[in-house]
Amino acid sequence: MSKSVSLKVKLSGFLRLIRPVNCLMMGLAVIVGAFLARGERIEILSLTLGFLTAFTFTGASMALNDYYDREIDMINAPTRPIPSGIITPKEAVFMSLLLTLIGFVSALLTNLNCFLLTIIAWILFTVYSTKGKRTGLIGNMMVSTCVSIPFIYGGYIASNNFNVVTLIFSGMAFLANTGREITKGITDIAGDKLRGINTVAVTYGSRVAAILSAIFYLSAVFLSVIPYFEKSLSIWYIPTLILADAGFIYSSISLLINQSRENARKVKNIVLIWMLLGLISFLSGSVL
Repeated sequence: MSKSVSLKVKLSGFLRLIRPVNCLMMGLAVIVGAFLARGERIEILSLTLGFLTAFTFTGASMALNDYYDREIDMINAPTRPIPSGIITPKEAVFMSLLLTLIGFVSALLTNLNCFLLTIIAWILFTVYSTKGKRTGLIGNMMVSTCVSIPFIYGGYIASNNFNVVTLIFSGMAFLANTGREITKGITDIAGDKLRGINTVAVTYGSRVAAILSAIFYLSAVFLSVIPYFEKSLSIWYIPTLILADAGFIYSSISLLINQSRENARKVKNIVLIWMLLGLISFLSGSVL
């Protein structure tokens, strides 16, 4: 009986390690990118492989990041799988390597451009986890570049190219995620200071970090309305987009008013919902 419980705890730890919600969102981003590219024919197999690549690479980056963050997480997030002892550092590295291998194989089976994008993403998340994190804003942008790549990846699946709408949404993802990364820095000041991680919050304070986060969130909102004026998406993208943009505006105001660690954590988590609504919005506008 104890072994069964132990196995359940271990499996739960692996799931928490790779953050399935983030993985699913990146997989969905590939699908959105494919439909935004408006290719003549989108093959289900290629979409499935693209989803698998984004899912596994996101999981691999999360596991690798947790491995390198294990000492920081002892302070910032002691309940994470590695500092809590549920997952060993070696197991985290093994999981990252396994998911990376699966991602590379599925990308190679898609097409050459997708495989090359996967190599770029792998270089970025590896450099970020090992060195880039300490650079603060530059490191944040490295993560956000990885988040924006799946939309372009989807374009290469659909038509071996991408269009203006794809670039707009890729830019939105970059801006919104950079804001989220800066917000996350507010929640992790104690551990980041100890390990020499020069986030905006550590270097300039929580107030400046909140202002910069809000600028990135609101810039994403500004980009989101461009397809409406260009009439590049159907009107069905508008209702969900209104919710997403209202959410980003609300989160920006909330963070500007209150830069406490608790509120920053709430904003960081809820921004994922606004990003998901943005995905659904553009997907609706491209297929309906």
